[in-house]
Amino acid sequence: MPGDDAYDTYDRLISLLDASSVDYKLIDHAPEGTTDAVCALRGHPSSEAAKCIVLRVKVDRRTTRNVLAVVPGDRRVDLDAIRALYAARYVGFSDAETAERLARAIPGTVLPFSFEPELEVVADPDVVARPRLYFNAARLDRSLCLSGADYERLAKPRVEPVAGPAPE
Repeated sequence: MPGDDAYDTYDRLISLLDASSVDYKLIDHAPEGTTDAVCALRGHPSSEAAKCIVLRVKVDRRTTRNVLAVVPGDRRVDLDAIRALYAARYVGFSDAETAERLARAIPGTVLPFSFEPELEVVADPDVVARPRLYFNAARLDRSLCLSGADYERLAKPRVEPVAGPAPE
């Protein structure tokens, strides 16, 4: 059942945080998955949110990689930067089914962490530099806040400039 996977992902995240002795805060709120709306519910600017997008990166005819791009909530993923980073022929958004399978979460609840070896995490430097980083915790009704430094230490993302300008 899809809902069970989400709770498994949530439990795995909390276990990781507790085992690592990092300070974090859980925030319960009305169910919401869009960045601007959930930031308003949590009471912080969208620049402090982690927007997480699963991408399909075709390096060549035979090689496709799955990348979880993490950018500040007030910015968009720069697909050209991802293409250059991987010397890829094509970069696009993953289909919903693949994204859910790899992220182990439904859209709007994707974590900036990967528990799937075939999903590589690339985070923008502005994400890991945040003193407070907010994201939905694999659930629409619960979010998490921790420092960008703790996020970087635990998630071990590849840190590269992959955020484009804010959407218009």
